[in-house]
Amino acid sequence: MRHAKSSWTSGAATDHQRPLNKRGRRAAPLIGARLRELGWIPDLVIASDSVRTRETWQRMQAELPRPIEERFSSTFYHGGAAAITSTCSTLTEDTSTLLVLGHNPGWEDAVADLSGQWVRMTTANAALLESDAENWAEAMEANWTLVNFLRPKEL
Repeated sequence: MRHAKSSWTSGAATDHQRPLNKRGRRAAPLIGARLRELGWIPDLVIASDSVRTRETWQRMQAELPRPIEERFSSTFYHGGAAAITSTCSTLTEDTSTLLVLGHNPGWEDAVADLSGQWVRMTTANAALLESDAENWAEAMEANWTLVNFLRPKEL
C-alpha cells in the first residue's frame, strides 16, 4: 500500500516529516474499513518510518478488529521491491498476511516486480497480492497474483 495523501503546505522541515492532508486523513480509514470487510487483516505491518506513513497506518488501524503488530523501517522510505524482498524474506510462518506501507515510485515497481502487472499507485491505493509459496523467502522469489486493487475514491 502507498501512504495516503500528504500535505505540501504543512510547514514540515523535511519531506520525511510531512503529515497527511485532509484528503489523506479521510482516505486511510476507508482503506482500513475495506480491508476489514474483505477479511484482509494483516498479522504484521511493516511501514516506512515517515510521518505520513505512520499517520496512514494509525488511521487504518482504528478500523481493524484487533491490534496489529507494527514495525517502521527507514529502508522503506526510499525503498521499493529490493527493500521489501530483503525485509520480508526473513519473516516466519506466523505471519500469513502482511501489509507493507511505503512510497512511490518504489511501490508501483514492487507491485509490477511481484505480480508482473503494472498498476498506478496513487495515494492510499492498496494492491492485494497472494502467493502460494511455502514460506516468505520462497514467496519473495515467486510470482504473486494481483487479487484486488483498492482506491479510496472508489469506496
